[in-house]
Amino acid sequence: MNRYRQLALWLCLAGLACQPNGGSDGSTGSYPTKAVTIICPWAPGGGTDQIARFWAAALEREFGKPFVVVNKTGGSGAVGHMAGAHARPDGYTLTLITFELSTMHRMGICPLDYEDFSCILQMNGDAAAILVQADSPWKSLGDLLDHARQNPGTVKMSGTSTGGAWDLARAGLQHAAGVPVESVVWVPTKGAAPSLVELLGGHIDAVCCSVPEASSQIEAGQLRALAVMSEQRLEEFPDVPTAKEQGVDWVAVGWRGLALPKGAPPELIDRLADAGRGIVESDEYRDFMKKGGYSIQIRLKDDFREFLAEQDAIWKQVVEAAGYAQ
Repeated sequence: MNRYRQLALWLCLAGLACQPNGGSDGSTGSYPTKAVTIICPWAPGGGTDQIARFWAAALEREFGKPFVVVNKTGGSGAVGHMAGAHARPDGYTLTLITFELSTMHRMGICPLDYEDFSCILQMNGDAAAILVQADSPWKSLGDLLDHARQNPGTVKMSGTSTGGAWDLARAGLQHAAGVPVESVVWVPTKGAAPSLVELLGGHIDAVCCSVPEASSQIEAGQLRALAVMSEQRLEEFPDVPTAKEQGVDWVAVGWRGLALPKGAPPELIDRLADAGRGIVESDEYRDFMKKGGYSIQIRLKDDFREFLAEQDAIWKQVVEAAGYAQ
């Protein structure tokens, strides 16, 4: 076992040791009778954290009890996902599961996959993008990729942890463009927010994350998006060209959803899914997502689970191409 996997395993165990305790008489009729924890596996300030906090406030209004976001970071998302998966399936610990659930087990980080959760709903899906400083000499995706191809090891990029959604998105992009994955040095961080700070400080050359996570810096003229990895240009950012438009046939979307631990009572899943459906159909949610530039993608229960099974198969190929498979 290499040092990275040893560290990841230690972090997973740490997440289990500090997981929230439930406590239930097995009845869901009066749920909830106390505060509910929503575990966010990523750092405060990033897109996942922002969405988690919206949902906490919305669910609190819906159920009349506190829903509290707890950030459990580390281990490429493993700490938070492990804490959520191994909590009691009584409804008092939800997890805002993310794309990394499709890849962690492929990389030997954690044994978790989508089958360790009871799916409630998917509420979001955001395409990856490549961002640079506004005064960067690279004016297009081709400029950046050509430089990386001709000068391997000189471009430093970040956006999340090693093997996280945005790392794999850029790895898949490079693979599709015929640029060796190792040509770009990936600098791991705890999420998009700290990565953007590093980019603005000149410590790295580019960031791979969703456009919404950098919207304020783009609007302020500090950063520029070279490409978005979606099928079509984003409605909220129509000036950002897709990778496909620039000759790279690649799409990468990071999803987010709510889940309970495996074994949660079906009636509890139904109650939370029904409440979630009302939230995603609300004007408040649409306004929140539009303001942040987040894309709304909705799948409930079994549909969400089927989607996760598909994602598990798709990203297996990318993990192998990136050399992360274990």
